[in-house]
Amino acid sequence: MDLSVKSPENIKHMVDSISEKLRMLNVGAIKAEAFDEEMYEDLKYLYDMVMRKDSFSPSEMQAIAEELGTLRKQA
Repeated sequence: MDLSVKSPENIKHMVDSISEKLRMLNVGAIKAEAFDEEMYEDLKYLYDMVMRKDSFSPSEMQAIAEELGTLRKQA
C-alpha cells in the first residue's frame, strides 16, 4: 500500500490501523469517511507515530483520540 498517495482507501487503512493498534473500544465512532483528504498529511503523521510505538499510556491514547477528533471533517 502506497500511503504517499492521498486516497479514500489509504485514509480508511490508516484510520482502521490506528483504531486496531490502540484497541479502541468505540471503533464505530471513528469512521474513515469522517476524514477529509485535506487533512491527509496530518493523519499520515499521526499514523506513522502510532505505528512506531509498541505501547501507549492512557494519557497518550487520550491525546491521540483527541487529535483524531480534530482531524475529522467539520459538519
